[in-house]
Amino acid sequence: MPVKIEAAEDTVTACIMGEIDHHSAKEIREEIDSILESAKPATLVMDFRDVSFMDSSGIGLIMGRYKVMQSLQGRLRVVNVSSHMKKVMRLAGLDRLAVIEN
Repeated sequence: MPVKIEAAEDTVTACIMGEIDHHSAKEIREEIDSILESAKPATLVMDFRDVSFMDSSGIGLIMGRYKVMQSLQGRLRVVNVSSHMKKVMRLAGLDRLAVIEN
């Protein structure tokens, strides 16, 4: 499984592993959304520590989870992002939607 999810109190943390491409993004999205639907957390943390590659599917994955968290009146944090991925996320405007941290 390319994502490990932990739920504690009002926070869900999704630790994403490996590559995020059009093949893996669907599975990751479904896993995260399933937990969000049941837990309805105040905060979703997407941890990119173990992500080795990300294409535009990763941008879509983040944007979609931002929309889900908005519908739950929650917030999104994207953490442990490499400097290269952070640059790509900023170019896509994700820093206006979510907190992006190294």
